[in-house]
Amino acid sequence: MRRREFITLLGGAAAWPVAARAQPAIPVIGLLGATSGETDSDYLRVFRQALRETGHVEGENVAIAYRWAENQLDRLPALAADLVGRKVAVIAAVHGPPVVLAAKAATATIPIVFTVSEDPVALGLVASLARPGGNLTGINFISGELVQKRLELLRELVPATTRVAVLVNPANTLQTESTLRDVEAAARAMGLQIQVLNASTNREIDAAFATLERERPDALFVASGAYFTSRRVQLAQLAARYAIPAAYVGRQFVDVGGLMSYGANLADAWRQLGVYAGRILKGARAADLPVIQASRFELVINHQTARMLRLTVPPGLLVAADEVIE
Repeated sequence: MRRREFITLLGGAAAWPVAARAQPAIPVIGLLGATSGETDSDYLRVFRQALRETGHVEGENVAIAYRWAENQLDRLPALAADLVGRKVAVIAAVHGPPVVLAAKAATATIPIVFTVSEDPVALGLVASLARPGGNLTGINFISGELVQKRLELLRELVPATTRVAVLVNPANTLQTESTLRDVEAAARAMGLQIQVLNASTNREIDAAFATLERERPDALFVASGAYFTSRRVQLAQLAARYAIPAAYVGRQFVDVGGLMSYGANLADAWRQLGVYAGRILKGARAADLPVIQASRFELVINHQTARMLRLTVPPGLLVAADEVIE
């Protein structure tokens, strides 16, 4: 090999590490949640698939920094601040107001895409649904507006219902206040009596069901919220053990043995979360992306659980159901 060629090769070898270090870093999505990755594993697959459809593949041209509060809501501000410190390109805030408000308090510049069941305008997250106007946008999968319908379906399934226990999580103040306001109004309109039970830990859930066993209301209404979703197996099993008909907000409860659910399709919300995050990575502004409101609601009935509770599901309800689990 000639001396000049050898020097050229050396020069190229020496320059290669510098060139590699100069490659631009891939963008990072910060995903902030109230529960855990295990709880939301199915929805995370939907989120990643939606990202892929926008041209973003985790580990290839985008990274995701996961921050889970593990049902300890007081950790959310620190987790949100950590994502801001990492200078993520966008924050996906899931599981409702406590998560979104923590992200909002942490940054006024990084785009935030949220999922909430409450009105995001009333929560102060956006100026309007059509024109959010700030650094937040997202998906409103609507729950409060469905409270009366959920109660009506529960009474149709259990016609003798006059007393309904309502299980809420007092640690989630905003969601609990909203739920109780809606439930109380709906119960008055339907002539139902309600009894409020509080639970924000596994032990308190057990204690709430012990109270149900003593006082024997006709049915149970489980409020929405990430914590109850994370404890859905416990809730479904206790409802079966104490033979109390229960209505839930989403099919994930019915899939594990819960009696009945009526609510928005959460997989759709997570899919749109991924789509919006992907669009923001491509340059869209959160201020220009309208808040999407859920338009698809599912009635799911676990017929096996109904039989175990010795309930006869009315034929009309079976026909109306989007899915009957046998």
